[in-house]
Amino acid sequence: MACLMIRLEGVTKRFGDVVAVDDTSLCVDRGEVVALLGPSGCGKTTLLRLVAGFERPNAGTVEVAGRIVAGAGSWVPPEQRRVGMVFQDYALFPHLTVAQNVAFGLARRERAARVPSLLSVVRLDGLGRRYPHELSGGQQQRVALARALAPAPELVLLDEPWSNVDPSLRESLRGEVTEIIRPLGVTVVLVTHDREEAFSLADRIALMRDGKIVQEGTSEELYFAPASRWAAEFVGAGNVLTGPVADGLVHTALGAFPANGYATSQVLVRPELLELELDPAGEAEVVAREFRGHDVFYRVRLDGVELVSQRPSTEVVPLGARVSIRLHDGRVPILN
Repeated sequence: MACLMIRLEGVTKRFGDVVAVDDTSLCVDRGEVVALLGPSGCGKTTLLRLVAGFERPNAGTVEVAGRIVAGAGSWVPPEQRRVGMVFQDYALFPHLTVAQNVAFGLARRERAARVPSLLSVVRLDGLGRRYPHELSGGQQQRVALARALAPAPELVLLDEPWSNVDPSLRESLRGEVTEIIRPLGVTVVLVTHDREEAFSLADRIALMRDGKIVQEGTSEELYFAPASRWAAEFVGAGNVLTGPVADGLVHTALGAFPANGYATSQVLVRPELLELELDPAGEAEVVAREFRGHDVFYRVRLDGVELVSQRPSTEVVPLGARVSIRLHDGRVPILN
């Protein structure tokens, strides 16, 4: 992939004895939406701040839009990088109106035309004279986005923008921001610990752990072809089965699967791939069920192994029922 917007090469950032980002490389193409996904403390926000210019790397280079902005004897301050950033708490100025917040950082001659245009883009027409405390959380977020877009940046960085929003509102706010940003064609890097946010918004995901990017790919690639057991379990529920390897196959409670040349293997089966059928003579028993509205999570015991199956709520399987299990399709990765 042509790295036309961001190129990180061997970037390391330390805070005392703590290595927040560890020899990490990443490329982001122009116009792409990339999510940095990982648990709290894995270094994703630090990596974002290195791109923005709020932190200096101890090693490696940061390149934005074909220009080295940090490392290799170069340093470009944040205000000269043409990077917009939306912070977790939005960082709006409470004593300034919406219009004044958006205008902050713009040359005076640009404000009269640019501010109304941006307020229209983020669907805040007519609210320019209000103050942040007079707006809803979603409206405040759109003001922060308008301010980030005001200098016409080539790159917008979103640092967990929905972490302080009520869960019931997150989906609608994500949709609003996506509808605003996508038509503009700007490059976006989103930091999140929420798998659903990354899966729903990003063209590509960089999965981080302990300061390193451990896997990159689309949502489907991370979900159905994880690089490790940790990656598999972080991005979703799964049944990890072990068994002996013989004649090139790993033998499990659900059958035999190609071992892909490994001497020892683990098989990953996602819950939605396990279909249950009521069968008085079935070898498996439903030992627990969790109703979630649109689907149901079943815990099923088979030959001493407990498995998880996710089925539509229209398929009712009673607790304690005997069932037979069928694997829906062949998307069963082998974890070494």
